[in-house]
Amino acid sequence: MTGLSITQPLHRAARETPDRIATVDGGRQRSWREIASRSRRVAAVLTDLGVRPGDRVALLAPNGDLFVDVLFGSLWTGAVACPVNTRWTAGEIAYALADCGANILIVDPGFRSMLADIRREAPGVREVVMAGPVFEQLIAAAGEPDEHLRHGDDLAMILYTGGTTGRSKGVMLSHRALMAYALCLAGAGDAAPGACMLHTAPLFHVGAISGFLACLLGGGRHVFVPAFEAEAVMAAIAGQGVTDIFLVPTMLQALLDHPRFAEHDLTSVERIYYGAAPMPPALMDRAIAAMPRVGFVQGYGMTETSGSISLLKPADHRDPARRRSAGRAVMAIEARIVDADDNEVPVGEIGEIVARGEAVMTGYWNRPEESAEALRGGWMHTGDVGRMDEHGYIHVVDRLKDMIITGGENVYSVEVEAVLSQHPAVAQCAVVGQPDPHWGERVHAVVVARSDATAEEVIAHCRDRLAAYKCPRSVEFRRELPLSAAGKILKAALR
Repeated sequence: MTGLSITQPLHRAARETPDRIATVDGGRQRSWREIASRSRRVAAVLTDLGVRPGDRVALLAPNGDLFVDVLFGSLWTGAVACPVNTRWTAGEIAYALADCGANILIVDPGFRSMLADIRREAPGVREVVMAGPVFEQLIAAAGEPDEHLRHGDDLAMILYTGGTTGRSKGVMLSHRALMAYALCLAGAGDAAPGACMLHTAPLFHVGAISGFLACLLGGGRHVFVPAFEAEAVMAAIAGQGVTDIFLVPTMLQALLDHPRFAEHDLTSVERIYYGAAPMPPALMDRAIAAMPRVGFVQGYGMTETSGSISLLKPADHRDPARRRSAGRAVMAIEARIVDADDNEVPVGEIGEIVARGEAVMTGYWNRPEESAEALRGGWMHTGDVGRMDEHGYIHVVDRLKDMIITGGENVYSVEVEAVLSQHPAVAQCAVVGQPDPHWGERVHAVVVARSDATAEEVIAHCRDRLAAYKCPRSVEFRRELPLSAAGKILKAALR
């Protein structure tokens, strides 16, 4: 073997703790011995369907142990796993399948109604396999073939970006990249072997996948819920003794806001990993106060870096100043801040955050020009604006595309949102630029209120805390904000 392979920790778990419970999906439990055996037999089924090393195997399913079957079964054949966004339309799914050239699609029965449209728009999909009794019969009758070992720089997964600013791009992640970051994450929260991780964030999201792999490295137990629902999540935590969970900020807020939050026994939780979207400081303070025993770990990164560029560890959260940062670069990543000419800027100055290292993507599938642009000079250009302090902590200021220029002044939406979130009536908020005939752009706030508030009150709150040019000139109240499947606010839709 010449490099890291995602199947390595599966081999170890099956060898060292074969009878330990590996997965819990509803009322179904499987041991590591069963998971290893099923992976080999799923690989045999895929091989019989014509899958060969390098082929792309797509999965359309909610969270569950089917993800484990298809991930390891695909990798066992030497194929590339392509989990699909379950919140997309049939047209969006078909686009991704056609783009990556998937010829096998494994589908949960809940998506049966979409299949005709998907097959019509993605004719290259040769076989559609419906999970269920027939699939289980095929698995039961299959043999256990030898592994087509893939590792190192071999392609392991293609994950599609959210597509909020245009057509989704297929991010190519190698075995080395995914495992390098998983090793960093596994040590970030001081997790003991045998942890129990609840998977509620969708497993087509790189944050959820990296959490799965990190827990796998420790031989931990994996509990699946099909989608995020606050009551079900809290019941699963209490019922299964969950120690670890990955949440996006909107999920964390939903838990804290739930009227029965205090009634559930959540004392088993030791670590909460969060990321995928900016965490409002007021929400972080509230979470720490509500769950003082929990070690919080923030991950800042993107699909293109296999997860996080930097991590803010539990000890950092105890420092009020560092709590506002995104932490320091993980061991598998080198990060720096650069100007428009890609020159590194002095400590404390603002520029674009770039990264390079073992965990960075190979490139975008079939997009050589966009890959070269994103990876120019050997550095992944994130499109995020930030600064780095003298201790190496990264402070994310905004997305380049979300920065508002009003009257020649740069306004960073994240800074305004942090202030807005401190208002007691504001449950959620987003700040975007809108055209203005005088200023070029004006600062516009979109607010979901938890109690009565007026635009004038919200603006006055900001004027007490921000320079005048940063304050919203208009406020719009809505019942909810548009969210991506990963829980990110879709600012392009708001604009």
